[in-house]
Amino acid sequence: MNTDQEAEESKKPLAPGLYLVATPIGNLEDITLRALRVLRSVDKIACEDTRQTQKLLNHFAIRTPTVSYHMHNEAGRATELAAALKAGARIAVVSDAGTPGISDPGGQIAAAAIAAGVPVFPVPGANAAISALVASGLVGEVFTFHGFLPAKEGQRRTALEALRNSVIPSEGRNAAAVEGPAVQPHIFYEAPHRILDTLADVEAIFGPAQHVVVARELTKLYEEFLRGAVSEVRKTLADRDSVRGEIVLLFAPALVPPPDAKPASTVGQEVRYLMKKEGLTEKDALKQVARARNIGKSEAYRELQRERNK
Repeated sequence: MNTDQEAEESKKPLAPGLYLVATPIGNLEDITLRALRVLRSVDKIACEDTRQTQKLLNHFAIRTPTVSYHMHNEAGRATELAAALKAGARIAVVSDAGTPGISDPGGQIAAAAIAAGVPVFPVPGANAAISALVASGLVGEVFTFHGFLPAKEGQRRTALEALRNSVIPSEGRNAAAVEGPAVQPHIFYEAPHRILDTLADVEAIFGPAQHVVVARELTKLYEEFLRGAVSEVRKTLADRDSVRGEIVLLFAPALVPPPDAKPASTVGQEVRYLMKKEGLTEKDALKQVARARNIGKSEAYRELQRERNK
């Protein structure tokens, strides 16, 4: 489509349907012309937080009515909005910032609209995960976005351990090489009050030399990228009076030993060996294995349980 056709298309009345509209994650200049036209033209805007969205609408003098659509009323509101869409309404969905449906409400209403035979239109724009990735210095052709890690320490460590155990060795790469990304990057959102604990878990599970990138306050006045060994990045943040702002954490786990290396024994194999050879109870054997591996007893126990459940 050429420029003249695009201009002509923008003058047409907005078609009925659901519009998933990305909004700025910080800098208001990141709103797109199409997003502004859609927000002005729809019958209603469903917002994660109507007060937050109203600030954006006021800035651009948009008077479209709003309705709340957040994680606590998503199921019921999706049914209500789907009925309006089926009757021919034009409805936009926005989150507080970024792209709806990416760690924010939006997925349920999109699924409901599709099930009702209603067109769904993505209106692309800002996204914190992609913005962090392209400026991270990590290779981004293949990557995995995980959203938020679990808030509880045990569940968070389990998730990170599963990630470590899923790393596949590559021919000719040294597991100790941490100068750059060894495998595909993994992207997480994290809250500022949890980032130090999360970095400590990454350090414990992947080693102090694991390269990480912490992207903070993206597109805002105090935007910051911290890149380096996880131990160094964690110390930099720990030395501050406080850590503020929304955070994206990225890292590509260092590779496990190459295929020709001797396979490591599992926690279960080591526990059974100690019980048989030294007559230890399972509890004492597990303690000894945890010390030898320089991991916590609870981490060793979770690994043992995962082996049993396979």
